[in-house]
Amino acid sequence: MSQKLLPVEPFDLSIFGATGDLALGKLLPSLFHRWCDQQIPESSKIIAVALDNIDTPAFRELVRQRYADNHEGHLEEDATWHAFAERLTYVRLDAVDPSADWEAFAAAFGESERLRLFYLALPPSLYAPVSENLARHGMNVPGSRIVLEKPIGSNFHAAREINQRVGKVFGEDSIFRIDHYLGKESVQNLLILRFGNWLFEPIWNATGIDHVQITVAESVGAGARAAYYDRAGALRDMVQNHLLQLMCLVAMEPPSDLEADTVRTEKLKVLKALRPIRSEDMSEKVVRARYSPGAIKGQAVPGYENELGHSSQTETFVAIKAEIDNWRWAGVPFYLRTGKRMSRRYSEIVIQFKPVPHDVVQADSGEIHPNRLVIRLQPDEGVRLMLMTKDPGPGGVRLRYVPLNLSYADTFEKNYPDAYERLLMAVIRGNLGLFMRRDEVESAWRWTDRILQSWTDMPNSLFNYPAGTDGPAESALLLAKDNREWFDENRT
Repeated sequence: MSQKLLPVEPFDLSIFGATGDLALGKLLPSLFHRWCDQQIPESSKIIAVALDNIDTPAFRELVRQRYADNHEGHLEEDATWHAFAERLTYVRLDAVDPSADWEAFAAAFGESERLRLFYLALPPSLYAPVSENLARHGMNVPGSRIVLEKPIGSNFHAAREINQRVGKVFGEDSIFRIDHYLGKESVQNLLILRFGNWLFEPIWNATGIDHVQITVAESVGAGARAAYYDRAGALRDMVQNHLLQLMCLVAMEPPSDLEADTVRTEKLKVLKALRPIRSEDMSEKVVRARYSPGAIKGQAVPGYENELGHSSQTETFVAIKAEIDNWRWAGVPFYLRTGKRMSRRYSEIVIQFKPVPHDVVQADSGEIHPNRLVIRLQPDEGVRLMLMTKDPGPGGVRLRYVPLNLSYADTFEKNYPDAYERLLMAVIRGNLGLFMRRDEVESAWRWTDRILQSWTDMPNSLFNYPAGTDGPAESALLLAKDNREWFDENRT
């Protein structure tokens, strides 16, 4: 049965930083796709804001060209595209300058009293001044909402200042701190997988689970984001938000319902229970590294410093052994790993269950492997439960390790919206459940800041790994010390 996509209410959405990669590569294509599925009412407006000296027709053509670069079809003769393009208005504005001319921006909204949304596809340092300018010029009318991209700040103190200053303009229930991983279908399904199936929850704890692995691997380098990335690094860019949020969904206690604050409160409890990683524990629990020249799919690629054009101590890879000090997870490590220029692009959560207490088969029948639940977030979203079974045929018992496979592409007929499409519709509907609350963000930074400070105190703790590999050897040793290894589907 195909899912019915319900339209949202009419809205006016302004995107600041509208000529940047996020807006052109993700946000505007996502809105176009929702338009194609008739979820966006015809009276809605999309107001693009940037510093580029172009007009509305030129901006519409820029959006069309960028879409054609990344999708099939060039749209020149597409009536649906032209109808969507009519929704787009471009306004040149320095939104950080309080003395800038905001009249054209205000005029783009007209006298409409529709829902008003502001999406800041900008560096975090600009969130507060832009919010304050919106208030200064009377743009944050009652009911307005603002969307902030991750990461919120670069450390705890910066995040708290941003939250305080933006919070003076917009109420907490009007601030949508977006992490696109929370919009992925397989991530949202994680709660239903856990709490909608009696099969898992009784053993979803230290009694049944040996350890958890969470990997977000990228095959691309820093690329066009190099300038930003060199100020951030893998820990700020990926761990503090994406990986910790995924860990929270795996580790949280059962909520009483799926209301936004109920779920977010349970996630916060996980963050507060995270054991701090002390400086003296760093060598045993954290690995940081940077990619050097190598090859991906037979194609030679440069190292990070070659791409950047100068030397750098910024990490492009980090692996962490995290531990949660509560009743459910005592003694169960969570291994977090992310990096650029790795062998392939994928994101997955691996729940490794404990081995059976007694092997009932003969040694020559084969090895009994522990059960694994593998939740693939990208590409090819799906869930696999790895089980032991008997290999069919005569001649005794021979064991085989096989998956029960739920492929989203094969199981569900309809092409479901991607993460940004779903999250944009959630903002318009006012659904805060897919977004981070202020205290979540700040708790995550408190934990991460300890690691950042330790790196500052130990500047020579940066390893290297060839591009096209799965990280430095020290990453494998992080698990080998515990008699474990990173999951590799090619070895399954």
